[in-house]
Amino acid sequence: MGKRYYPTVGLEIHAELKTQTKMFCACKNDPDEERPNTNICPVCMAHPGALPVPNKKAIENVIKVGLALGANIADFTEFDRKNYFYPDIPKGYQISQYKYPIVSGGRLAYFDITRVHLEEDTANNKHDRGDFSLIDFNRAGVPLMELVTEPNTFEDDASAAKSSSNFAKELQLILWYLGVSDANMEKGEMRVEANISVSEDKNKLGTKVEVKNLNSFKSVERAIKYEVDRMIELSENGKGDEIVQETRGWDDGKQKTFSQRKKESSHDYRYFPDPDLPKMYLHEAFELEKMKGGLPELPVEKRARYKKDFGIKDEDIESYINDKELGAWFEKVSDVLKDKEKIKLASNYITNDLIGLKGTLAEGWFRIPSVESFTKLIEINFNKKISSASTKKLLGYIITNDGNPEEIAEKEGLIQKNDEGTVKTIVEKIISENPEVVATYKAGKENAIMSLVGKVIKESKGSANPQVVIKLLKDLLK
Repeated sequence: MGKRYYPTVGLEIHAELKTQTKMFCACKNDPDEERPNTNICPVCMAHPGALPVPNKKAIENVIKVGLALGANIADFTEFDRKNYFYPDIPKGYQISQYKYPIVSGGRLAYFDITRVHLEEDTANNKHDRGDFSLIDFNRAGVPLMELVTEPNTFEDDASAAKSSSNFAKELQLILWYLGVSDANMEKGEMRVEANISVSEDKNKLGTKVEVKNLNSFKSVERAIKYEVDRMIELSENGKGDEIVQETRGWDDGKQKTFSQRKKESSHDYRYFPDPDLPKMYLHEAFELEKMKGGLPELPVEKRARYKKDFGIKDEDIESYINDKELGAWFEKVSDVLKDKEKIKLASNYITNDLIGLKGTLAEGWFRIPSVESFTKLIEINFNKKISSASTKKLLGYIITNDGNPEEIAEKEGLIQKNDEGTVKTIVEKIISENPEVVATYKAGKENAIMSLVGKVIKESKGSANPQVVIKLLKDLLK
């Protein structure tokens, strides 16, 4: 049996911030602009003599993130020049933050936060022209938040991978709720990098490898698991010295990491304060207590409230946390229903059937029904006026047409017959037509009665109340 290894993961997450203009100039911040090199100016193109001016809204957005994480907001902060020479950095350096970040400390989902700082994004390299590349500078200078976590040691590769992915998901939710970033990973608006190492000693870190190109939560999980397993295999085979500090990329097609370059250290970037930008004293420039009081209800707070007020399942809660529009509609439904048992019933139909119909109906046909129609549907189901099958049928109807579900049920003959006298005639007919099933039931196979129940309900076109049917069958077959 091999030795035990403990994986350690630290995360670096970049998120483009939602502002009208770029970080240090008046160019439009538009992630959907498809025409290359449209939103550019002498400042973001680094023309001689052009001077940057900080975007106050971007700084405010990072402060909001820090407050949401329960972190410390710096009083003094400044911007630094991070020097490196890539084609997508027009100045030959990136304006970032090094020694004095805006946010430090805080915690979120398994990880302690080291820092959250503000910088400018790079341009986009386009490699689709065969033997040469082009650069689109629309993204150059867009405000970019970078969050860095402390390294966290896990028991195995699976828990390291899952916990890291969950952290990224929770951060994305916070950015959505605060309204500071769309954080769309497919568009590159949120990018995850993982620093990974393994060690036999739980209290000692191994050689660190940074993995980039993680553009989905699944990629985060798979890349971390792959890299941990790769390191362990090298160590087990006596090739632990082949683990070098480097930057690796994630190939989603091959489902494996690959070496990109030797990992730089902070001194390689030759950080120094940017002389063109002013020092900032945030406690004077922003009303932090007022900003903290103005934060929206965050996902962790909403989960606790939904659990306490509605008593619904954790899976249901996550559906409403992840879809704010659906969550707001569910709360309106709950305000009308009031009763906890009715709310639980409503939530079951929303998360199992309503969301299911959203995935199956053609585009343009699905819409959330009115609160009035949906709550009426839940009321008549709760009062046993219609069956579960009829409820689902009516739900499909009010999604596409709306209308009063009780009136529709009356018209379609879906109201359950609870009157024993009315149902008894059908039950007697089914008993007389199925002597073999009756004989099987009387011989001691009690489950046979369910065959008769199904036949009665079918005969009644779904209108017979199953509980009434079972009672009548048992009485008549004694």
